[in-house]
Amino acid sequence: MPKSQPLEETQVLLAELRDAPLTPETQAQWQQVLRSPKAPIITQAAKILAQREITALNPELAEAFARLMEKPVKRDPNCLAKAAIADTLYRLESHNHTLFLQGIRHVQMEPVWGGTVDTAATLRGNCALGLVRMHYADAITELADLLADPEGPARMVAARAIAYSEDPQGIPLLRLRAKMGDEPQVLSEYLAALLKLAPQQSLAFVSEFLQNTNPQVQELVALVLGESRQPDALASLTTWWEEVSNPELRVTGLLSIAMLRTDPAFEFLLDLVAEASETVAKEAIKALEIYRQDYDLWQRVCAAQKQRGLG
Repeated sequence: MPKSQPLEETQVLLAELRDAPLTPETQAQWQQVLRSPKAPIITQAAKILAQREITALNPELAEAFARLMEKPVKRDPNCLAKAAIADTLYRLESHNHTLFLQGIRHVQMEPVWGGTVDTAATLRGNCALGLVRMHYADAITELADLLADPEGPARMVAARAIAYSEDPQGIPLLRLRAKMGDEPQVLSEYLAALLKLAPQQSLAFVSEFLQNTNPQVQELVALVLGESRQPDALASLTTWWEEVSNPELRVTGLLSIAMLRTDPAFEFLLDLVAEASETVAKEAIKALEIYRQDYDLWQRVCAAQKQRGLG
């Protein structure tokens, strides 16, 4: 596509291709679009191809990626097009390990007020998922490196990718990284990944973080335990809830217990509705409100609420 072609014309063509069937003619038009020197066009095109699950243009996506990598800051500021291409190839189950390896190792420093910033963290994360999905032999080594990435979002995706890989070699990596500490949100991703990889083995380890001195960490760990739906997590959560005094953490604790979706968890909360202080009873009801669509359970909640006269 000539560089002089107006952006508007290319956008019109892309809009026409969005819902058009893939034919030899439209495939040639897609190829033309992907040769555009304009990164926003390539970004949009890659996203549409992912949504439509069109794999026929994978080679052209790879060619666009290679071209953008030649002068990455100039041709693709903020790394949006390369990240979109990697995401599309991941979703379309591409086995282009060369592209994914190049992307997972790419750092793109761009000038900002007062210094520079790395804009390629999302690209690195997308490529990590791509390597795992294609069962790349040394994916766990690449993910280990990504766990040490300077950017939090990249470390978070590394944790998710390790869980997705179902590779037990990731367990000690995640435990070590969690022990080293991190931002609360990133730390919670390590712990969530551990509970997906090895739920029984990791439950006690994850529960230890409920004693962290940072209330935000405690809150996120409680939610991670609740989302795990591990029946044995009830003991850890109830013990922590009974000990904690922070009102917001106590509310989170009851919600996390409700999220376990087990009969013992429901019984614990219903007992609070029936016997705890009015404040705690109302908090337990609030936690159980996520099950309003469960007729039988919600009827029990309403009956306990009525018996207490809580209205």
